[in-house]
Amino acid sequence: MEENKVEKLTKDYQSAQEKLQSLALQKAQFQQQKSELSEAQKRVKSAEGKIYYQVGGAIVETKKDDALKDIEEKLESIEMRLTIVNKQYGEASSQEQKVREELRKVLEPNSGA
Repeated sequence: MEENKVEKLTKDYQSAQEKLQSLALQKAQFQQQKSELSEAQKRVKSAEGKIYYQVGGAIVETKKDDALKDIEEKLESIEMRLTIVNKQYGEASSQEQKVREELRKVLEPNSGA
């Protein structure tokens, strides 16, 4: 009976760790995108003259205000995603700690034998 519980807890722990790794990767990607967009925003704000903007695989001329609006919308979207991923990461971290503690409690009596 104990072996089944240990096996299940071990699988749950591995699953929780994989989820944390996945969320950490997503978080890093969103932070990188946010950083890139923030840099683009600074450059567009300080730009004078013509503004060129990448749309899909093409680069087109656009108005400064339109480029800034698009960047701001993308920043808002990334920030929302970061908020969601941070919340999911916190929940997954709590779950991983809970499973780790359960696993430790199940294995602890056996380690003294």
